[in-house]
Amino acid sequence: MKILKIILGLLFSSQIFAQTNFQNFLNRVNTAVTPEEKNTVIDSFITFARTQGIPFIESNTANFIYRGAATSVNVASDFNSWSPNAHPMIKIDGTNFFYLSKSFELNARLDYKFVINGTNWILDPENPNQISGGFGPNSELAMPGYVQPWEIKYKPNIKHGKVVQKNFFSNILNGTYQIQIYLPPDYDSTNEGYPTVYFQDGAEYISLASAINILDNLIDSNKIQSLIGVFVKPNNRNEEYAFSKRNQYRLFIVSELVPYIDSTFNTIKSASKRLVMGDSYGGNISALISYNHADIFGNCGLHSAAFQPNNYEAYNLILHGEKKDIKFVSIWGSYESLFTNMRNFRDSCLSKGYEFVSAEFPEGHSWGLWRATIDIILENIFPATSSSIKNSEGKIQFKLHQNYPNPFNSTTNISFLLTKPSQVKLKIFNLLGQELITLVNKNLNEGNHTLEFDTQKVSHNLSSGVVFFRLETDSYVETKKGIMIK
Repeated sequence: MKILKIILGLLFSSQIFAQTNFQNFLNRVNTAVTPEEKNTVIDSFITFARTQGIPFIESNTANFIYRGAATSVNVASDFNSWSPNAHPMIKIDGTNFFYLSKSFELNARLDYKFVINGTNWILDPENPNQISGGFGPNSELAMPGYVQPWEIKYKPNIKHGKVVQKNFFSNILNGTYQIQIYLPPDYDSTNEGYPTVYFQDGAEYISLASAINILDNLIDSNKIQSLIGVFVKPNNRNEEYAFSKRNQYRLFIVSELVPYIDSTFNTIKSASKRLVMGDSYGGNISALISYNHADIFGNCGLHSAAFQPNNYEAYNLILHGEKKDIKFVSIWGSYESLFTNMRNFRDSCLSKGYEFVSAEFPEGHSWGLWRATIDIILENIFPATSSSIKNSEGKIQFKLHQNYPNPFNSTTNISFLLTKPSQVKLKIFNLLGQELITLVNKNLNEGNHTLEFDTQKVSHNLSSGVVFFRLETDSYVETKKGIMIK
């Protein structure tokens, strides 16, 4: 038996597994005769799988694995609405090894847990990658094409904004609210003023979505304008965002909090320079605030907006009421139950004449999605006034503009400025870093240039998601991110 273990150990070494797949492993373990032989094969596979990462991913298939004493093991996740029994794992006879194989988009990112014996919810013990959610940490499945958000990480070598804590009493709601105000690194009470973003579920946007780091990083990298962030923590979230206190809450925001912020800090007092945004029910109240007070908030950011309360009150107000001067930016996941509703909302808003930017990603209703897409909302509402390189005299040399339209379907235009003749390369890449097409690679004269990106001219099989536009000269490289919807 010792000799058999040595042979099986060599058979399932990393060199062998590098040339095979999960199905080969299943075939081999199922053809082993005794439980001891089966477990030797499993031991070797798990040793190898740990070097590759678990869940064990091959192409677009994720293989969830669990080993332990259990009668049943299920995967509860974004992809099955967190049902504790929708996806039972298969147990290999004669062992305590369970597995489930499921295909996803190459850029999918999902939260999940294991449910042991129908009641015990646990993190995947073989997966060190976790992500915080509203109900505690979850294990994270990130497919090979998913790009982790760089902007959420704290960078010690850049300038950081200041966060001011404030307990604010509302006469309208007869309660005290915890407010955190972000002031950008260059905050100056005497300059021309700053745009303002009001975050609903503000405490979670800071603790679960790393919003302070995101603001610091986007401002430092010249992705957005310097702005003030107002993070509001609700006292009774469901009632204030969706039900009995929703009207008092929106009046608290526009009649009490906004005047206080405007009188205390150096804000630009214009609807076009205010954004209200939130997640789920926070998106619902954001829509109610902006629609009812478009003279205060001219921009609305929706992270997976849950519009169901009060018979789709906010949804119907916007789609069937008077058109208001509001720009919407909306993000949602295709693994959410509300994705069809959000697509319909987008299409109806566009047909009604609203300016509406949207993006759908293969993810669920989670902070993992929302934290990674705050940048899309902010860059579309408050883009940096100059995404460029300046010379020693402070004058622009080069400038790459955001593509338009964005999001786009089959075509989009990319514009850039050259203030001197230059050798220019403009390339398009997908999330995997694969070059899709080179739009230009030649000397161009100074001036403004516009090129069209036509997805029909790309040989790769394109799906909805993020693409990157990279402009290169001898002394300048700049990248913009676009959203393609098919």
